Amino acid sequence: MRKAQEQKIRKIIRVGDSYCITIPIAIIRLLKWREKQKVVVQEKNGKIVIQDWQKS
Repeated sequence: MRKAQEQKIRKIIRVGDSYCITIPIAIIRLLKWREKQKVVVQEKNGKIVIQDWQKS
């Protein structure tokens, strides 16, 4: 098992014309997110913000 500090470090990888990074399973479980769930990705003040998508 990885040390807590190492779990926070991720690499950016290229997939086709996009980039991706993995999210630690502990965070996914905390947020109760599921596979294929829709999320909104935004840039705010130089940071990436990922939020659950809310149907209008």
